[in-house]
Amino acid sequence: MTQETAAVHEEPKELFSSQVPKTERKKQATIQELVESFKSTADDIGQISELSSEEKMLVGQFFSSLLKLMGPLAPSMVIDHLALPAELGDVVQAHIDPTGHLILEYADGHIELKNLIDEKNRDIMIAVIEDVMPKFKSLTSQQKRKIESRLKLLSGVTKEIQKSSEALSAALSSEK
Repeated sequence: MTQETAAVHEEPKELFSSQVPKTERKKQATIQELVESFKSTADDIGQISELSSEEKMLVGQFFSSLLKLMGPLAPSMVIDHLALPAELGDVVQAHIDPTGHLILEYADGHIELKNLIDEKNRDIMIAVIEDVMPKFKSLTSQQKRKIESRLKLLSGVTKEIQKSSEALSAALSSEK
């Protein structure tokens, strides 16, 4: 096949494209892409709204349960300052109370209180939760041992006091 024959068999690409000039097709595709992008953005915004509402509800439930759990066990729990986000600065000591307040003590001596229920503090809340949750096992085990120790003491003392009280009652009733 010669070059002339090959050239005859090549079909011009422009003849098979639509009658719209290239620049106009590019603009149409770009407009369509923009419209699709905005539709996708609108969907994302709707989901963000739903997820934020669900997150707010779960945070409320979490701190309500934390209050019930921590109340009888401890007035506050120590948070490892290294577990906190670096943007908090030079924190030397941190504690969380059962109501969801984080008490931060800084190297310069000032103290700051952060309400972890606030949406702006959610990243801090997650760091605190990750540090605190493993500590609950230790806290509950410690409480269990404390109660078991009291029961052991009370059980032994109660048996002896019952014997003494029965002996005294028997002695008093025989004198009558």
